Amino acid sequence: MPAEPDRRPLILVCNDDGINAPGIAALAAAMDALGEVYVVAPATEQSAVGHAITVRDPVRAYPWSFTVPSGEVPAYAVSGTPADCVKLAVNQLLPRRPDLVVSGINRGPNTAVNVIYSGTVSAATEAAILGIDAIAFSLCNWEAQDYHAAAHYAQRIARTVLTHGLPPGILLNVNIPDLPLEAIKGIAITRQARSRWEESFAERRDPYNQPYYWLTGRFVNLDDGDDTDLEAVEQGYVSITPLQHDLTAHAYRAMLNRWDWGELSATAGPSTSNGHERASGDASAEHERTRGSSGPYG
Repeated sequence: MPAEPDRRPLILVCNDDGINAPGIAALAAAMDALGEVYVVAPATEQSAVGHAITVRDPVRAYPWSFTVPSGEVPAYAVSGTPADCVKLAVNQLLPRRPDLVVSGINRGPNTAVNVIYSGTVSAATEAAILGIDAIAFSLCNWEAQDYHAAAHYAQRIARTVLTHGLPPGILLNVNIPDLPLEAIKGIAITRQARSRWEESFAERRDPYNQPYYWLTGRFVNLDDGDDTDLEAVEQGYVSITPLQHDLTAHAYRAMLNRWDWGELSATAGPSTSNGHERASGDASAEHERTRGSSGPYG
């Protein structure tokens, strides 16, 4: 929803690279011109943690010195994940509900399948789950040093979202090419490219001759479309991809409804003839009761 006209919007700034990362400093500085900035970010790097949340340990928040062009702003370094940061900020640390949550500026792309693993995107996703407009920003170079162009586009895109608002449940995933500002061709509205990682684990030995494993991989683009996030960045455009946290494959519900699932009677137990068949309604209800007793994320 657009901010109320009689006050400056409250903007929560988060990331996954940690509160000392240069990208979050650039993002907070860009947001300073648009509203009242609060920074709540992980105390240490949390890249590739996805949407993990902390449920079995306490989450701690430490006041942090953080300065933007207008001066020092409230900031906290949090012991948890990016999603933890948004949850804690909205429910405990902020003086009121934020008008916008921005996450980044991530060092490295969050295009294609990387969206699934990204803590940067997950911070914005958590905000969308909470009903707050949110944007994730990434600069598409793992060795990025200059955030000037990325911050320029972050401010421009955030201003537009504050003006118009986003539909419920929708967040924006923004990927910015690592180019000088004058070399960027503009903004392209894109879709997430189909891709995967071809992975393996390199086995190594520690000083005690015990094995450990180091993940390695090669990114594979499976999509030759000209409307994808990968293609837009490759061509020098800022990619804006609308995402949603509803992962239901809606187009296939009708197909699955036409399948013969071998309906069971109310008194029948689980079938052993087909691994895809479900237990009876009574068993499912019992499962729900058991699951519900183990906590909200059991």
